[in-house]
Amino acid sequence: MASRYWAVSLPVQMSGSSLWNRLQEAISKHSFDTPLYRFNIPNLRVGTLDSLLSLSDDLLKSNSFVEGVSHKIRRQIEELERVTGTENGALTVDGVPVDSYLTRFVWDEAKYPTMSPLREIVDGIHHQVAKIEDDLKVRVAEYSNVRSQLNAINRKQSGSLAVRDLSNLVKPEDVITSEHLVTLLAIVPKFSQKDWLSSYETLANYVVPRSSKKLHEDNEYALYTVTLFRRVADNFRTSAREKGFQIRDFEYSPEAQEGRKKELEKLMQDQETLRGSLLRWCYTSYGEVFSSWMHFCAVRVFTESILRYGLPPSFLAAVLAPSVKSEKKVRSIIEGLCDSTNSTYWKSEEDSGGMAGLGGDADTHPYVSFTINLI
Repeated sequence: MASRYWAVSLPVQMSGSSLWNRLQEAISKHSFDTPLYRFNIPNLRVGTLDSLLSLSDDLLKSNSFVEGVSHKIRRQIEELERVTGTENGALTVDGVPVDSYLTRFVWDEAKYPTMSPLREIVDGIHHQVAKIEDDLKVRVAEYSNVRSQLNAINRKQSGSLAVRDLSNLVKPEDVITSEHLVTLLAIVPKFSQKDWLSSYETLANYVVPRSSKKLHEDNEYALYTVTLFRRVADNFRTSAREKGFQIRDFEYSPEAQEGRKKELEKLMQDQETLRGSLLRWCYTSYGEVFSSWMHFCAVRVFTESILRYGLPPSFLAAVLAPSVKSEKKVRSIIEGLCDSTNSTYWKSEEDSGGMAGLGGDADTHPYVSFTINLI
């Protein structure tokens, strides 16, 4: 699939089929690697010149918006599939691959009646895509919120002993809790373990001798227990802190541990449900936005062709996908088939009074031309 196409239109001074045949022949002869397709645009309602000029001013901005939403949804699909490790699915419009939808474009008369004013069609497309973008923001925020909660839990479980959740490292037999005795959990720097073992019994009165036991060790710290009389616990915390040992607040509760486990399972299930729902919605909405975008491009070609070539509508619209190396040659071929005497075309802005580049691209050509970036 090509990722970049040109939408172009040429003024017709002969029968449309004759110009199309000449274009096909020239492209196949001089740039055989350039796919060429007819862009079937119906006769739309022209309206007044003022309305066309006003519409033309908004087309480029609106096109950037619709194109941007299309790319935003596509990137969201890629991110969701990367997270799950699944292979990228085909992007389609009602089951038709997006590149085929563009190259075999058929105007949807039921959705966009050709007798509707062009402004009404463009505003309708903009409104529809804006609603989809708003819906995307809500759905992504909901999914991201669950992911953030899961990431926070995972950080607590995988961080250093100074910050991580300790509940899965402490067993019931490691902790003594009674009316007079309490077991504290000390976080000891890895290279200060000898200092801890030689000094913990002296950090306060009424520390149970030889009660400290190592439960776990990571790259930075070791987790030790120590049992002492409850009434000296605060003094012990203060003395330990002065020696560089951290006493973690911890209360062993099987009920709380089970609650955290269930919360984690629910969040993981919610994440999978929301991810699947968001992915399905993105695939469907991408098709809707892409279809709207292609209708918008058709309106843009029609409007700019009328403003450039005049009335009645008499132009040939086409879609091409030239390679980078053949772009210059293809431009030359199209220009050679274009009768610039019937085209609002000037070589520079000075000559044109500021109307150069009516086609919307940076370069000026004697025909309507703009780029459609699928990716």
